[in-house]
Amino acid sequence: MNRRNFLARAGTAGIGPFMGHRTDAANTGQRDAMPDYVTTGAKMLMESTPAADGFHAPAEWADHECCIMVMPPPQNWKDSGVPHANVLQQWADVANRLSEFEPVLMVIAPPDVRQASKLLNNEIEIVEFRVNDGWSRDSGPVFVTNDRGERRVSGFTFNGWGAKFRPYKDDALLKSHLCAHLNIPMYPVDLVLEGGAIALDGEGTVLTTEQCVLHRNRNPGRNRQTVERLLNDSLGTRKIVWLEKGLQPDPVTDGHVDGLAAFAEPGVVLLHTVDDRSDPNFAICRDAKQRLRNSKDAKGRRLDLSLIHI
Repeated sequence: MNRRNFLARAGTAGIGPFMGHRTDAANTGQRDAMPDYVTTGAKMLMESTPAADGFHAPAEWADHECCIMVMPPPQNWKDSGVPHANVLQQWADVANRLSEFEPVLMVIAPPDVRQASKLLNNEIEIVEFRVNDGWSRDSGPVFVTNDRGERRVSGFTFNGWGAKFRPYKDDALLKSHLCAHLNIPMYPVDLVLEGGAIALDGEGTVLTTEQCVLHRNRNPGRNRQTVERLLNDSLGTRKIVWLEKGLQPDPVTDGHVDGLAAFAEPGVVLLHTVDDRSDPNFAICRDAKQRLRNSKDAKGRRLDLSLIHI
């Protein structure tokens, strides 16, 4: 089932009953094995970690060289009622506009290359890989850098947002395909994590949610201590600030932090807040505010909160 159709069904039939019929990592209690990245030709760094080698994940506002996008394949929009040609055009419109300001690399599934390439301007680099979904923020690479400006990738495992959207095998290999194409070494990480599940200040601190990263459909059998070690080793960070849940309803990501909170700068967190006590997000936002006010970042600073009402 594709992600758009799942959202539609969850909204009309009720999330609980529909989710109960899924067969996924949460039901089997099995952790997803890391994909066979070697088949993509990417250079794997198996004997060390980014932290041990002096690499760290930069903040989202740090300078970057280009934007990586993925053109949604037919699987992504099957049974959505939206013509696939319309989807390609809208994604191309975003990419073309973005390319006026920075380089864009667009991954396109083989069946769509001929049609989609006609919609993109000549400034956009086109790379042909098999993919299952168009959300590269979650399935794509997490880059890490060192003081010399060298780049590597922390290759967290992608499992289709808790195995909700099968198949996802091609998306699981996307980061290593891109590493091979860009000639960037990759550290394979035995932890299921999407890009939207973490927020980084670039100075050693990570924001994330227990609901997502500790979810049994992501990392069953992994306790918080183990997950913190893997995150810090893989991101070059020193402090994990745990929020309990993300905003609801969220039948896709299981509480990604990027819908709730983000760093505006080191020591400053933007946080959604709700005034209506009957809103289920009231308690979620209140708990997040309390946790953040009681936390310090990797440099020992109390976090300054900037509240955004929703």
